[in-house]
Amino acid sequence: MTPGNVVCDLDGVVYVGDRPIPGAGDALRAIAASGYRLVLATNNSTRTPEAVADRLESLTGYRTDAASVVTSSIAAASMLSPADSPAFVVGEAGVVAALGDAGVEVTDDPLAARSVVVGLARHVDYPAIRDAATAVRRGARFVATNTDATFPTPDGLVPGAGSIVAAIATAAGADPEVAGKPHAAIRQAITERLGAGTTWAVGDRAETDLALAAEAGWRRVLVLSGVTASADAVPRELAPDLVLATLAELPAALAAESGQ
Repeated sequence: MTPGNVVCDLDGVVYVGDRPIPGAGDALRAIAASGYRLVLATNNSTRTPEAVADRLESLTGYRTDAASVVTSSIAAASMLSPADSPAFVVGEAGVVAALGDAGVEVTDDPLAARSVVVGLARHVDYPAIRDAATAVRRGARFVATNTDATFPTPDGLVPGAGSIVAAIATAAGADPEVAGKPHAAIRQAITERLGAGTTWAVGDRAETDLALAAEAGWRRVLVLSGVTASADAVPRELAPDLVLATLAELPAALAAESGQ
C-alpha cells in the first residue's frame, strides 16, 4: 500500500539553473523507494516532459519517466480545443510540443490565430509581443502557461513568463486565462497522476506551490532553497505544514510524520 503522494516543484527545489541543490537527487530516490508516488510539477514551460526527465537525471542522477512530469505547457494545451487552432505562440519548445500533442496547430500569422499561448520566451522581441497583442485584440483566446514574475537562477531572480504575459496583457487590454500553478488546469493534470493516500506538495513559492496545495487540500511543504527565503514571508492563509531548508530534509520529515 502506498504511503501517499509527493508533488514536487523543480526550479528552486531540485535545482537552480544548472546547479543541483545538494542532496536533492538522493532525496527523490529515498522518497520513491519509500513507496510514495512522485510527481514532478513545474510552471517552467520551456521544456518537454522528456527533456525535463533527461535534465533531472543529468543534474541529480534521479531518473523518472516523462509521464511523471507535469509542465504548465501541458496544462495550457489541455485547455484548448480544435476551435482554438491555430495558436500564435510566444514561448519555447515545451509549448509548441504540448500544443502539437493536443492537436493544436501553430501559426506565425496573428491575423489567423484563434488563440495566443504565452510562456517563458528567453529570446522574446518586440514584434512577438506586438503580434500576440494584435491577435488578442482581434478576439483570439489568451492563455498564459503561468504568470510567475520571476524564476530563480544561480545569479539571482530573473524575469519569468509573467513578465512577458504582463506586457502582452497591457498592450492588448485583456487578462489571460492561466494554466499553471495554482490554477485548475495544472491541478487536474497532477491529480490524474496521483494515487491513494496523503498528498504532500513541495515548493519554494507561496503564491504558486503552496496555493496549489491549499486549493487541492494537500499538505504544504515550503523549502527555503529558491524564491522564498523565510516562512515569515508566507501569507497566513498559505502557512506551510512543514518548513525545510532544502529537499534533502524531506525523507526524514515524511518518515517522522508517518511515525516510521
